[in-house]
Amino acid sequence: MTADEAARLIRSGDHVYIQGSTSIPETLCDAMARRGHELRDVVVYSGFAVASRPAPFCRPEFKDAFIVDSFFVNNSVRKYIAEGYGSTTPCFLGEVPGLMRDGTWRVDVALINCSMPDENGNVSFGVSADVAVPAVECAKTVIAQINPHMPFSYGDAVIALDRLDAVVRVDDPLVEVPTAVPTEKEIAIGNYIAERIPDGATLQIGVGGIPNAVLRALSGHKHLGLHTEAMTDGVLPLIRSGVIDNSLKVVEPGKSVASLALGSRELYDYMDHNPDIIIKDVAWTNDPFRIAQNPAVMSINSCLEIDLTGQICADSIGEKIYSGVGGQHDFVYGASRSRGGKSFLAMLATTSKGQTKIKPVLTPGAGVVTTRFQTNYVVTEYGIADLRGLSIAERAKALIGLAAPEFRDDLSRAAAERFGHAFTRLQ
Repeated sequence: MTADEAARLIRSGDHVYIQGSTSIPETLCDAMARRGHELRDVVVYSGFAVASRPAPFCRPEFKDAFIVDSFFVNNSVRKYIAEGYGSTTPCFLGEVPGLMRDGTWRVDVALINCSMPDENGNVSFGVSADVAVPAVECAKTVIAQINPHMPFSYGDAVIALDRLDAVVRVDDPLVEVPTAVPTEKEIAIGNYIAERIPDGATLQIGVGGIPNAVLRALSGHKHLGLHTEAMTDGVLPLIRSGVIDNSLKVVEPGKSVASLALGSRELYDYMDHNPDIIIKDVAWTNDPFRIAQNPAVMSINSCLEIDLTGQICADSIGEKIYSGVGGQHDFVYGASRSRGGKSFLAMLATTSKGQTKIKPVLTPGAGVVTTRFQTNYVVTEYGIADLRGLSIAERAKALIGLAAPEFRDDLSRAAAERFGHAFTRLQ
C-alpha cells in the first residue's frame, strides 16, 4: 500500500515506536506527519538515531498531535525537546526492551525500515535491531518500509513478512555517517588507550573521532573480539585484516556482535548477508552479566565533562539534555566484572570554546551517567589516569594532571579548598 494508506492505521492516543540508528523510516514519518491536523495525543517513542533532517512531526503546530518521548535525544528531535515541546525519559538503553515487554511503555504501532525479503520470506531490520526487536514483538500494528538499501543482517534482526500488518515499498538510501578522521589530540588519546589493551581482549567501542583513533592504534594486536552496542566503519580494517577474529570470546565466539550499526555504504554492504556479523536485541548485547562472560572486556566511551571526584557527565550540557545514557553504564559495569576488564572514559580536555571539561564540580544541572564509584580510566590528550582505589584527594590530583595546563592552578586551588590537607599534602 502507499505510505498515506499505511499511516491511516495510526489512531489518536496511540503510542508509536520509530526505528532508530540510521534507519529512521522517513517515508512513513512523513506520512504520519501529514495527518498532524487530524490526530491527537499520539505518543512518539524516539531513541538513538542519526537523522538526515528534523523529524517532520516536530512542528509547534503539531504539539497536541504528537507527544515526543525520547529515551535517547537524537538530532531529529533535539531542538524540539529543547524548546519544551517534547520530553525525555531517563533510562539505560538496555532496559528499554524490558519497559516495553512488561507493559510500562505501551506500543500500539511500530514504524520500521526493513530489507528486501530473502528466499524464505523473511526480512531484516538491518542496521537496527536494538529496540526494534521488542517494539515489533509488543506492537499491535507493525508498519514496514521495504527498502533495497537496507542490508540483510542476521541474529535477532530477522522477521517473517507475515508479521507485518502493512508494507510500503520505498527506495530510500540510508543515512551515512562519515568516518571521523581523528585529530592529533584524538590520536594521542587513542594511543594511550591502545597501549593498555591486551591481545585477546573483547572490545566495546563508541562512536566518533576518539574511538576511531583507538581502532587505528590496534592494527598490531591479535585475536581481538567485538561485542558492542554500535558497530561503525572503524572496525572494518581490523576485521578484514584478522585482528578482530573473535576467536577467544565466550559469548558468540567467531562472530562480531552489535545491536546497531551506523556508518558508510561500505559498512552496510559488508553487513549484507554476512553470517559472521550478528545484530541483537539491545537488552541482550547490553546485559552487564553477559558482557562480563567475555575475557578482558575493554569498554571505550566518551563523555562531556568530569568533576574532581570522578563523576562523569555524558548526556547533558548543564540542564540541557543533549543525548542519553545509552549503553555506557552497562559496559562500564560489565567490563568491571570481566576477568582482566577495563573501562575507559575519554574526552578532549577543553571544549570548542576553550573551557575546561575537568571541573571542581559538574555544571549545575549536569547528569551523572557514570558514578565516581564506577569510574576506571579517564583519558585526555594530556595523559591517562586509573582512578580505581584512589581516595577523593588522590583522584583530584590525578585528574588535574589530565587538564589543560592553563587550568591546573585554578583546579588545584579549588581542590585544596574542598579537600583540605588531604589534598595539599600531595602537592
